[in-house]
Amino acid sequence: MTGLIVFAHGSSVPEANEAVKRVSAAMRAKGGFEFVETAFLEAAKPDLADAVAALAIKDVDRVVVLPYFLTLGIHLRRDLPRIVAELAQKHNGLRIDVTEPLDGHPALAEILLQRATAALQ
Repeated sequence: MTGLIVFAHGSSVPEANEAVKRVSAAMRAKGGFEFVETAFLEAAKPDLADAVAALAIKDVDRVVVLPYFLTLGIHLRRDLPRIVAELAQKHNGLRIDVTEPLDGHPALAEILLQRATAALQ
């Protein structure tokens, strides 16, 4: 079984973190995924370790981390690989994969176009 984790930066503004959780819930519902967690790098809970642990107790054997970041910045280049390596060692036998960030996805340009069009009407 595979679990998914939507992984965001985290904010001291609770509404921002709730928005990420709503995206996770929508992805779970639309995709029909059984095991979906939300995790944050900092300033919010749960962190990635807690989200992985929550999935591990559900007997998943693979976790896919989906970075909810626009670009491949320092957190995704340095921090996330370190955290994933530590978690893979802690949860021996659990495969943890990380997808690309949102940057470069064609839907982003479409979203911006929709926002611009709405603003200009």
